[in-house]
Amino acid sequence: MGMYPRFLGTLLLSVTLLCIVEGRVHYYDFVLKEANFTRLCSTKSMLVVNDSFPGPTIRVQKGDTVYVNVQNQGDYGVTIHWHGVHQPRNPWSDGPEYITQCPIEPGANFTYEVIFSDEEGTLWWHAHSDWTRSSVHGAIVVMPLNETGFPFPEPNGEEIIILGSWYVDDDVNEVVAEALEDGSDTPRSDCYTINGEPGDFFACSNETTHRWQVEYGKTYLLRMVNAAMNAELYFAIAEHSLIVVGMDGSYVKPIVTDFIMICPGQTMDMLVTANQSHGRFYMAARQYDSVRPDVTDYDTSNVTAILEYKGDYTPPAQPIFPSKLPTYEDLMSAVYFSSRIKSLANSDHPIDVPVNITTRMYITAEMNTITFVNDTGDERSGLGSSLNNVSWVNPSTDVLLAYYRNKSGLYTEDFPDFPPSLFDFVAEDLPDSIAATTQGTRVKVLEYNEEVEIVFQGTNVFDASEDHPMHMHGYSFYIVGTGFGNFDNETDPKEYNLLDPPKVNTVSLPKKGWVAIRFKASNPGVWFWHCHLDRHLSWGMNTVMIVKDGGTPETSIREPPSYMPPCNYASKIKLRPFHHTVGRKSK
Repeated sequence: MGMYPRFLGTLLLSVTLLCIVEGRVHYYDFVLKEANFTRLCSTKSMLVVNDSFPGPTIRVQKGDTVYVNVQNQGDYGVTIHWHGVHQPRNPWSDGPEYITQCPIEPGANFTYEVIFSDEEGTLWWHAHSDWTRSSVHGAIVVMPLNETGFPFPEPNGEEIIILGSWYVDDDVNEVVAEALEDGSDTPRSDCYTINGEPGDFFACSNETTHRWQVEYGKTYLLRMVNAAMNAELYFAIAEHSLIVVGMDGSYVKPIVTDFIMICPGQTMDMLVTANQSHGRFYMAARQYDSVRPDVTDYDTSNVTAILEYKGDYTPPAQPIFPSKLPTYEDLMSAVYFSSRIKSLANSDHPIDVPVNITTRMYITAEMNTITFVNDTGDERSGLGSSLNNVSWVNPSTDVLLAYYRNKSGLYTEDFPDFPPSLFDFVAEDLPDSIAATTQGTRVKVLEYNEEVEIVFQGTNVFDASEDHPMHMHGYSFYIVGTGFGNFDNETDPKEYNLLDPPKVNTVSLPKKGWVAIRFKASNPGVWFWHCHLDRHLSWGMNTVMIVKDGGTPETSIREPPSYMPPCNYASKIKLRPFHHTVGRKSK
C-alpha cells in the first residue's frame, strides 16, 4: 500500500496526457460513512456517500474518463458499480462484489477508473454489494459532444429525479442476511422516494417533499433513474405530457406519453414543457406489480414530488394528482408503453444489430426452493432463484482475478446454453418436481467478436411468474423481440425488429413471456448478468459471461491496477450459504 499513492499519481498523469485528444479527465472523492436521516417520523443511521441521499451526480461528456476515489469509513465492505458504463477492456473497475473485485474493507479506499465510450444520456452508479445500494446511489449525466449536441431542440434546463426505496429498519443488510439464513422472504420497502423524500402523502413529510420549479413556456430535460430495490414503477406528471427521448444512455425515437413504466436499473430521458396555467402539479410514482393478483404484500405507497410554476399567483390548496397514472396491476399499460420504444437509428446515431449469429442461448428465469445447511449447521428449506436451473453462488475470490490469473477450482466454464429440460414453462399448476435446482459458480465463455442472441424465457414455477429486469454489465444490447407464452424458434424470429430495436443495458423479461436480445461480444472481460430485483439477485438469478481477448493488445483486457481490494473480507449477505443439496416445495 505504501507505493500505491505514488503509482496512482504517475498513472493519472499518463492517462491525463493520453486523454487530451480522446476526452477529458475528471476526479471525484466518494466518502462512505454513516449519517442520520429522518423519514416517516423516525430517524435512522445508514451508509451514504458524502453525507447525501441520493449521492452526488457525476457529470461528464461523451468519451471522458472519471477517477473516483472511494473511501470506506463505514462498518462493512462495499463496492461501487457504474451502471450502463461499458468500461471498454476495463472490467477491473466494473464493481460487482466477487465478480470483478472483492469488497473495499472498512477503513480502506480504492480508486475506480470509469471509462466512457459511446454512452450518451443518463446513467447511474450504485453500490453492488449486499443491499447497500438502497442508500448508496446517484446519477451520471453524459453530455453529447459540443459539435453534435442533442438530437432534439436544446432544452432550457434539466431536472434529475431518482426513484428509490426506503426501509424503516436501521440495517437492511442485517434483515436480508437473517432472511437468507433462515430461508424466509426478504423485506419489502416501507415506501418509495423521489430524490430521497417520500412526499406529502406521508406523515412528517410535508416540509421536505421534493419540489421542482419551472417557468411557463420553457422545456426541460427530465433525467430519471429507477434505483428502487425490487419494483418496476409507473410515473406521471399531472396535466403534463412526457416526451421520451432516451433510455439507458442511448437515444430513442421521441414518443409522447402521459406516463412511463421504468424497471429497476433503467434510466430514461424525457422532455417536459411547462405549458399549463400557473399552479402546482404532483409528480407521482407507484409500483407496477406483475405477480399474481392474490399476492398483495408489495409496497402500495404513492410517492410524490411537486412541480410548481414560478410567478406571482395564489397556488391551489392542494396540487393536482395525475389522473392518468396507471394502477398497480395494469399489465396492458406497461406492455403498451414498452412496445413503443425504438432506437433513434439515424445517420448521426446509427445502430449495428448483429445478423450473423454464432451463439444462440435460451435461458429460463425461475423461482425455486432449495434445501441448505445454514451457518449453525441446521438444514433448512428456503427460497431460491435460477437461470437455466443454475442458482449462482459467489466464489471466495472474484471471478475476474481467478480468470486473469488462471486460478482453478473457483468456477466452471459450463453454464448451459439451454435449460436442462423443456416443458410448458408458462403453464398453470406446474408440478413441484420441476422446481428442483442446482447451485454453482458456472460461467459462459464467448470468443471475441462473437455475435450472440439470447432468448430469456419467463417461467411459472411455483405460480410465481413476474417481470424480471435483466441487466448486463459491460455492454448494451438490442431488444429484437418480445412476446407472451413460450418462445417459438420457428415463428417468433420472423417478427423480430432488426431495423430500429431499442439499445439498452436492462430489459424487462415479461411475466409468462420471453424477450430476445442481440449483441456483439467485442468487449473482453468478465461481465455480470443478473436480475435487477435484488431479492432475486440474492437468491441466485445471476450468471457471469467471460469474453475472451481478441488477440491484440487493443482487443484484450487491460492489465489490472497495482492495487485491488483483497479477498479476505466476509460479506454480510452470503449469496448463498447453500451446501449443494436440493429440495422441493410442497403445496
